[in-house]
Amino acid sequence: MARAGLTTDRLVRAGAELADEAGFDQVTVSALARRFDVQAASLYSHVKSSQDLRTRIALLALEEMADRAAEALAGRSGKDALLAFADVYRDYARTHPGRYAAARLRLDPQTAAGSAGVRHAQMTRAMLRGYDLAEPDQTHAVRMLGSVFHGYVDLELAGGFSHSAPDSQESWARILDALDALLRDWPSPA
Repeated sequence: MARAGLTTDRLVRAGAELADEAGFDQVTVSALARRFDVQAASLYSHVKSSQDLRTRIALLALEEMADRAAEALAGRSGKDALLAFADVYRDYARTHPGRYAAARLRLDPQTAAGSAGVRHAQMTRAMLRGYDLAEPDQTHAVRMLGSVFHGYVDLELAGGFSHSAPDSQESWARILDALDALLRDWPSPA
């Protein structure tokens, strides 16, 4: 019998909080059981394994980020949309570092296809419509933006920019300016 008050949603949200506090790699069924002061076995009626728990946290994080991105992009286009979109990822990572790490968990193809990751790709492509890129350049641009956003955020979260001037925010703004310029003047194939 499931312990009163414990639900899958409650466990996943608690796991997401644990990820933000201790790191996504520290999230296990055992760690979550300690948080609720219960035996790990009592959680298995809600989650199958630590991997299942981590996958559910990844899905939650993808959904949260997609909702924030959709709200930020509403009514925006071009550079304004690019800045809003980029800031959603950076702000989410700074506020929820464990969930942000979870959002990059490799999902099996079926789970990925049913996740909010699809919405992220659709929003990225919608944002890029303001730059009039045709395929395959649009796919190249999607990959470039993901690489820049995630790479910058990972380095920033690790403290990589905290020991030198200019301030990280200034660099972020200049990088987004440069991305906008590149997207407006995308190079032709060689």
